[in-house]
Amino acid sequence: MNFALDVVEKAPRARTALIALSRDGSRREITFAEVADRSARLAGTLAARGVGRGDVVMTLVGNRPEWVYSMVACFRMGAVVLPCSEQLRPKDLRERMERVDARAVVVDERNLETVEATGFDGELLVIPDERFFDSDPHPAVDLSATDPALITFTSGTSGEPKPIRHGQRYLPGQHVQAEHWFGAREGDLCWCTAASGWSKSARNVFIAPWVRGATALLQDARFDPEERLATVEREGVNVLCMAPTEYRTIAKRTELRELPTLRHAVAAGEPLNPEIVRLWAETVKVDIHDGYGQTETGALTGMPIGPPVRPGSMGKPLPGFRLWIEDGELCADPKTVPTFFIDGPDDVWRTGDRVREDEDGYFWFEGRADDVIISAGYRIGPFEVESALVSHPAVAEAAAVAAPDEERGAIVRAIVVLREGHNGSDELVRELQDHVKGETAPYKYPRIVEFADELPKTASGKIKRAVLRGQG
Repeated sequence: MNFALDVVEKAPRARTALIALSRDGSRREITFAEVADRSARLAGTLAARGVGRGDVVMTLVGNRPEWVYSMVACFRMGAVVLPCSEQLRPKDLRERMERVDARAVVVDERNLETVEATGFDGELLVIPDERFFDSDPHPAVDLSATDPALITFTSGTSGEPKPIRHGQRYLPGQHVQAEHWFGAREGDLCWCTAASGWSKSARNVFIAPWVRGATALLQDARFDPEERLATVEREGVNVLCMAPTEYRTIAKRTELRELPTLRHAVAAGEPLNPEIVRLWAETVKVDIHDGYGQTETGALTGMPIGPPVRPGSMGKPLPGFRLWIEDGELCADPKTVPTFFIDGPDDVWRTGDRVREDEDGYFWFEGRADDVIISAGYRIGPFEVESALVSHPAVAEAAAVAAPDEERGAIVRAIVVLREGHNGSDELVRELQDHVKGETAPYKYPRIVEFADELPKTASGKIKRAVLRGQG
């Protein structure tokens, strides 16, 4: 198998693959012929610089065509691509580079300074640069289902973020969710708004649309609620995929209205409030189909297409996927999930999420079994926030937990124990928040900071985060 050959080159060459909207307001329509040619030539450039099959190539590029070309180039030549979020700081990037032994980095000009600050001494390709597309096209290599294709990082409750390796089967495996939840059809224009570098973006920005014969919309811009609706109208978007926070924020900050071309909408990344589903159905006349998945698994459930939507439910298992609830925890059989990561278990995958099932087989999310904070669709490991806080000279100990938030679903709440000689104040709160933003990705910073004399702990010294959540 090879995604570049099986999907990109087999598509009608004149069919539009991407509609790219840039930050300067320009608009481009890019055919599959152009994607095939430019990705093949970029693969040739990578090969000429010593990148080979199995080598890791990191990308730090906004939602631009060059990001897509880089991804497809790696799929074509058998390199393993690691897309990174633009919000990552040099420390975050350096840790990822070391964990995966990155051979090359493709970066755009606005992120170059961040990469240079890591001290990376491998191959650096700074785009846009037409010289990278002057090489002879690299042939599409034969790959097995378990050859690595993609790495994404996930946050845990302890330790550093973990690299998750997906095999080549992950790419064609997106057919299931693309048809039965994402809902793309041939000729559609699909827009997954996730920024490059996230698990959802890796599978739904262009892979899911393309395996269904649809066109992908790519917008390199900051989130603006009114502009989001205007873009859907102007471009004639048929399928919209957004984080629940985006649906909530648009409903709160704009005047919702009917969007004539929009026939299907999906949400994933965190639970979607039932009232938001109802509001969009009443005003936009579109049902939002909630879904559920993990970085390790890809999409696992989705609100079925056809039957009435059940607001608040994360849907049913995707066709062919075996899921069940054991002691209140959602479990999966990895052998039935084609997108499951290649380093995972063979028998049972315990998701760590508390879920209930109703009499009709619909699943309902109840909460995290662990302590990962899901805020605006981002998974935030408490350890990452706590480590950043403790690196400040005024902080002796820190704990991070989720606090409910109407717009984001949850936000980070930090409880801080100060070192002797320091006193809590509004000024110190702002200083600690800015410090965290400088140490790690800004979306992880604690929007609430409280001071305490001590943290509740178990006999073994572990922080009792459940106690702290209950105090919030």
